[in-house]
Amino acid sequence: MTRSLNGRVAVITGAGSGMGRSMALRLAEDDAKIAIWDINGAGAEETAQMVRDAGGTAIAITADCSDRDAIKAAADRTRAELGNIAILVNNAGIAPFVSFADTTEAVLDEIYTVNFKSLFFVTQEAVKRLRDGGRIVSTSSGASRTPLPAVAAYSALKAPIDNLSKSLAVELGPREITVNVISPGVIDTDMAAAFTRSDEGQEFAKSKQALKRIGQTDDIARVAGFLAGPDSGWVTGQVIDVSGGSRL
Repeated sequence: MTRSLNGRVAVITGAGSGMGRSMALRLAEDDAKIAIWDINGAGAEETAQMVRDAGGTAIAITADCSDRDAIKAAADRTRAELGNIAILVNNAGIAPFVSFADTTEAVLDEIYTVNFKSLFFVTQEAVKRLRDGGRIVSTSSGASRTPLPAVAAYSALKAPIDNLSKSLAVELGPREITVNVISPGVIDTDMAAAFTRSDEGQEFAKSKQALKRIGQTDDIARVAGFLAGPDSGWVTGQVIDVSGGSRL
């Protein structure tokens, strides 16, 4: 444990599994107190227990981050149990593999709500409570820069995260709050398992990357640890590609 975060309170959405879980464990290693907001209550509690088993402090809050009342309740509970929020990691998201032709209004609305609308209102609520000198880190996707035809709606609705974060970096700069984005490439998660855990999918991904392996959730967590910590204080408004050099 580096203790570089010195007990600061970190909210991480969607940390019941995958990249969010790895980020929670990494920030806890750096001595952050972790609040996990996730619609998957069982997964959130499992992550929180992993943090506690490693000697850290964590709470799990079952919350639908598309519900503004639920967001406010989660923020109030976080402050009451852990203290003022210093770090927000927006990680919750979905990635349905639906082509442009097959994207229905319901699918489009769900992607928009989970991947952008929820992030917008979680950030809005957190900013009201965020300590000066705080950190906001959001997970976007390499698909926002290089859209994937197989997931047209997902690709299009990741791009607004990059844009919003740049706007917020300017708005929150006077408070010394940094706002940055992690843009992952192909990462081995349960959400992407159909692709990342097939021989065909792995070979396709590696053919597009400078580094010839499939990315792991810890690869993302290490970058999140930097952006959440003191060494990133002069970095803001950036979309950081973490893809093994995809499509160079």
